Amino acid sequence: MLNFDFHNPTHIAFGQGRIADLDKLVPAAAKVLILVGGASAEKTGTLAEVRAALGERQHATFSGIEPNPSYETSMKAVAQIREGGFDFLLAVGGGSVIDAVKFIAAAVRFEGDDPWAILEKHGRNVKGALPFGAVLTLPATGSEMNNGGVITHRAKGAKLAFGSVHTYPVFSVLDPTKTYTLPPQQLANGVVDAFVHTVEQYLTYPVNAPVQDRFAEGILQTLIEIGPRLLTAPEPVYEDRANLMWAATMALNGLIGAGVPQDWATHMIGHELTALHGIDHARTLAIVLPALLNERRVAKRAKLLQYGERVWGITTGTDDERITAAIERTREFFESMGIATRLSGYGLGGDTVGAVVAQLEAHGMVTLGEQREITPAVSRRILEAAL
Repeated sequence: MLNFDFHNPTHIAFGQGRIADLDKLVPAAAKVLILVGGASAEKTGTLAEVRAALGERQHATFSGIEPNPSYETSMKAVAQIREGGFDFLLAVGGGSVIDAVKFIAAAVRFEGDDPWAILEKHGRNVKGALPFGAVLTLPATGSEMNNGGVITHRAKGAKLAFGSVHTYPVFSVLDPTKTYTLPPQQLANGVVDAFVHTVEQYLTYPVNAPVQDRFAEGILQTLIEIGPRLLTAPEPVYEDRANLMWAATMALNGLIGAGVPQDWATHMIGHELTALHGIDHARTLAIVLPALLNERRVAKRAKLLQYGERVWGITTGTDDERITAAIERTREFFESMGIATRLSGYGLGGDTVGAVVAQLEAHGMVTLGEQREITPAVSRRILEAAL
């Protein structure tokens, strides 16, 4: 097992009715800016619950954070915070809103000329941030219990990740009933996003870390079990929504990645597809992952065999046949969730390959993967295999 540090300071308040706990979680004297995406938080009554729980605290609302949060919109929030003297932020939404709030919290305190430098340095230059909490309404990214985020600069056509010890949520409220109004597409996205987060920390090479492996395999098996039920249940089932919410959180709160090599090439390539074509983040992951696993089947051989046996129950055939079966079962699972796994499923052809590779090169993504062996040429082969 590799050396590691693990510290996660985020307080999780999990379960039905926990929004009322904001009265205890938010400092009594705080001046709060609530940040949301579109109108869903208002329509579903979640925003009214949040405002009621804040009681007599001064608060206002900033709305309009996009599904792929933009630098431009985030900077409008920064201006409102500075003008209004807000000292505590509250994200109400899914990973996009929480990611944006992490950046906004850091940008308010940033001392440089242009806070986009936070993304260019991937957060290494963040020296402080406003405190913030979250009320999760869309389980997928795990942003509610980690310090990372991804922001898109529309004008630059760039989508970059950042993280800092200063950008952990102080707390996150996880009420599974807040997922009851989500459409099937968002539920499917959440399952696939959490699945790929887990795979990126698990399907690398063995370092004798059975605790992390078993945790990861348990998350994957849970998602495989509940995923189809989420799409076919005539009414929301609390237990399945609760397990989706917790699985997505556990997939990226640092626990299963402690002491093990991590890949993340699927995410880096997927980010460029989103930046160029606006495809949902989870769907870009579903496009890239099967092709990447096949391309890297030799380097990932031991863990692919373990994955096939422990997660999918594949125990017969040659090693090569078992690896092929594990990759195909992964693709079939994504397709069963209604998510296309090839570029052609999104109306894209071979002309997009070169553009994505050029973006990877422009953003310094030229040695990706756990072995740093995914060069632009390898990324090109992966994308061509995903056509």
